[in-house]
Amino acid sequence: MSIEIPAPFAGGRDVVRPEWIDYNGHMNVGYYQVVFDLAADVFFDFLGLTQDFRKKHGSTTFALEAHANFLREVKQGDPLRFEARLVDFDPKRIHFYQEMFHGTEGYLAASQESLSSHVSMETRRTSPFPEELLGRLAAIKAAHSKLPRPWQLGHVIQATGLKRP
Repeated sequence: MSIEIPAPFAGGRDVVRPEWIDYNGHMNVGYYQVVFDLAADVFFDFLGLTQDFRKKHGSTTFALEAHANFLREVKQGDPLRFEARLVDFDPKRIHFYQEMFHGTEGYLAASQESLSSHVSMETRRTSPFPEELLGRLAAIKAAHSKLPRPWQLGHVIQATGLKRP
């Protein structure tokens, strides 16, 4: 029996909260990480990394790295929707990518590429995913690998044309 895998996964939703607004009148850069993390929780549930899974296996995930691109501003009260895809995984890590869209106007406001590791809560060290999860991750990766590759994946920060003293 095969499972239907949405590609990309669309599940996270939020609204830009008043406390997330900075002196420029738009969402502060630090809150992009917060809202991407909230959306990642929904995506991780889809992957199978649910609260029940974590409790059963005494494990969790830790963020290792994240790279955001801020493309258009969002303001207080703006609805947000998120799409995510599994880029890759190995026995201990998942590499994923998320996009944040304005919920009614539809424009891409930001994206984030992230790497997380599976961690034993007993040792607080990276540990292999349980075998039961690896098959699901492989099926999701296969479905998501058919999507066009976003330019942001693996993007290196570079400033062209900067003049050195």
